[in-house]
Amino acid sequence: MTSRLQQLTDQGVAVWVDSIARDWIQKGELRRLRDQFQVVGVTSNPTIFQKAMGEGSFYDDDISRLAGEGVDARRIFELLALDDIRAAAAEMEPVWERSGGVDGRISFEVPPDIADDTEATTRETRRLFDELARPNVFIKIPATAAGVPAIRDSIAGGINVNVTLIFSIQRYREVIEAYLGGLEELAASGGDLTQLASVASFFVSRVDTLVDKELQAIVDKGGPTAEQARKRLGTAAIDNAKLAYEVFQEAFSGPRWEELAGQGARVQRPLWASTSTKNPDYRDVLYVEELVARDTVNTMPLETIEAFADHGEVRGQTATEGMDRAHRLWADLAALGIDEDDVGDRLEREGVEKFSDSYKGAVETIEAKVGKLSR
Repeated sequence: MTSRLQQLTDQGVAVWVDSIARDWIQKGELRRLRDQFQVVGVTSNPTIFQKAMGEGSFYDDDISRLAGEGVDARRIFELLALDDIRAAAAEMEPVWERSGGVDGRISFEVPPDIADDTEATTRETRRLFDELARPNVFIKIPATAAGVPAIRDSIAGGINVNVTLIFSIQRYREVIEAYLGGLEELAASGGDLTQLASVASFFVSRVDTLVDKELQAIVDKGGPTAEQARKRLGTAAIDNAKLAYEVFQEAFSGPRWEELAGQGARVQRPLWASTSTKNPDYRDVLYVEELVARDTVNTMPLETIEAFADHGEVRGQTATEGMDRAHRLWADLAALGIDEDDVGDRLEREGVEKFSDSYKGAVETIEAKVGKLSR
């Protein structure tokens, strides 16, 4: 019998893992996921690295050595993380080769504390891409107002980009325009479009976390809108992602796209991120089962991958079903006083702040370890 994850792959969903750690790679965990669980890519973020570097002593020898060479904690964090990214990229290189460069990709994020600085983001994206010097890596750029022009500039510069922290449909449209415009600039300068890849990471569960809280408050208050609010619980994240996939299908068709595709350009695949279920009342593989669609990526923590392998259901192209409800999403929520732009803005700010805090925490963890190891 075909495995559940293979069925997901057969539907056009690339299974990526949202986790990385040095001991995890060296013990063969990533290889096991690649060979046994159809995992064809890896995403990382500052929170993941903060956890990896803060637990145990696996990084301590390198921290001690680099500190002894006079390297500051921020650069130590970066050097350790880049080593892990290269190691993961090497593990995934067979996938990258087999898929013709579609998958086998590893993502590393620019420092999140520059998310509102276009020039710094563009500069750091180029520096990190060049320093990694691996063809199968993505540099992650947050989809802030300042990040969008940096995305375009980086694509025009031939850099593989994972656009991260997308929450709103409007921002997603801007990201797609940045990608298409960047491709057109790259083509005009004589660049090779066939070697470039990009994904657009739509954060899913966090939409429900925010919207459900407001809906539940309306339900608890009672009154004439309570039932309407109750019916919308647990639907915002999935419907918002379905609207995003609809935008993707529209954007990557027609004359403009066909001109780029004729020069070897690849579509910028939607990537469903934040797909672990935060509400214990919801099915633990909800954001995988309900967002199956061709030309997409679903990056999951290990626990969600294992859960889907155990009991996930593949029912076809679910991301294109139930579009009537999806099209009513923001009108329904607006009638309850929940504004689409406000939700997107709040989630974007929270996302940047969370990653900035994790980045700062990782550096502080290294500083503490340097102090302890030097005694």
